[in-house]
Amino acid sequence: MPQVVRSRIGALHGPSPIPPLPHRFRSLADRESVEVLHRAARVLVASLPALTDRLVEALYAQEPAYRAAIDSDRAGVWQEVHHSLRHNVGSLIQPREFRESAHRTSRWIGEVRAEQGVPLDAVLHAFRMGGAMVWQDLVDETARRDPDDIRLLVHVAADVWNFVDEHCGVVADAYRQAERRQSWRRENRQRLMVAALLDGTARIADLAEAAEMLGLPEQGRYAVLAVAGGIGAVGAGSGAGAGSAAASRAGAAQHGPGAAARPPVALPAGAPGATVLWHPGPDAEFAILPLAGSSGELSALAAALDVPAGTRAGIGSAVEGLAALGDARRLAETALRTCPASGGTVLLDEHLPDALVVSSPALAGALAGRVLGPLDRLDPADRDVIVETLTAWLDADGSAQRAGARLYCHRNTVLNRLRRFEQLTGRCLTRPRDAVEVSLALAARRLLGGA
Repeated sequence: MPQVVRSRIGALHGPSPIPPLPHRFRSLADRESVEVLHRAARVLVASLPALTDRLVEALYAQEPAYRAAIDSDRAGVWQEVHHSLRHNVGSLIQPREFRESAHRTSRWIGEVRAEQGVPLDAVLHAFRMGGAMVWQDLVDETARRDPDDIRLLVHVAADVWNFVDEHCGVVADAYRQAERRQSWRRENRQRLMVAALLDGTARIADLAEAAEMLGLPEQGRYAVLAVAGGIGAVGAGSGAGAGSAAASRAGAAQHGPGAAARPPVALPAGAPGATVLWHPGPDAEFAILPLAGSSGELSALAAALDVPAGTRAGIGSAVEGLAALGDARRLAETALRTCPASGGTVLLDEHLPDALVVSSPALAGALAGRVLGPLDRLDPADRDVIVETLTAWLDADGSAQRAGARLYCHRNTVLNRLRRFEQLTGRCLTRPRDAVEVSLALAARRLLGGA
């Protein structure tokens, strides 16, 4: 039936589909009652245009969800209703010949209305309206021809209404399948758009569409968070291939309304922006963080980030606009590479020397070899003591007292080890340039695995 009028058992409440009803009762139809049904149905077929007019008017008056469609394309809705009535009333006369075409029509209507965004309960209400109108016309025609035949028509009532419910089930199934396809296409478009933004390959002309699609301001301020390792982090594809855990989160996974999966790290309540988009990469997962622009915002976020044990997280510097998200992703990857293997969070702006080291590993390795190479001639345990002392001294801002406390030794022991380092390497730790080179060399050895 066309998607149209309330049935004798009332409109549906809620979006639940109406599956085909099981045949719990034996049909009461016999040859005489079926002949009465066929005679009345043939009259309806002959007057289908008038029936279609009435049904479209009833739709407009009783189902608000259809008014916009009728206002914008009354002829199209009329043709749809007419086509549905022709096949469904025809099915009452010749069920074998019309059954499949009637099902195809109902499936098509369910798909079209889903694509147009008409609520499912409105579509099912419309079908039941059509069923009610057809049944009333069958009764009226039978009463007009021979009132005594109405008692025979009652015998086929259950069959007619089972037919209506069957088609409601067909419509609901087609509607939901179309919704799933729409949802997949929408999520796939979002995933591809996020991938293009993070890769830096999005076209300038597409930025306005991307902003609307993702619910992000085109000229907003952003940073990118990169997460790898540990439970919940991913090791699969960037915009292309992704592992099963990543694929479930790709593009559509959000921190906020509509979240489809748990992100690999928990952002603090009231984290920057209203929507945080997650996207899987080949070695890490990325989150686009909309920023409010307040001072110290990234530092506060890094401090409050809930990172599971063994997980590494890097937050890049802030950038302006969606067009710069490719740069933001690369900065986040640089921050991630400065994270210790044991896990933790690194804010790039607070670890720029380390970022320099990992950004040019070949040069950093050469620097480490030049500055620290002479230590490799020592016994490994002796070498490690000197490196540990140098690191503690630099972390203590050049204070031998604080370094000694950290290493559980006297400050003079610290000074003796530092002098030994200077003798072995020819470096002078009180000379600023040498101190910078030593600091970078130590960072290179730590970050590049003993390079």
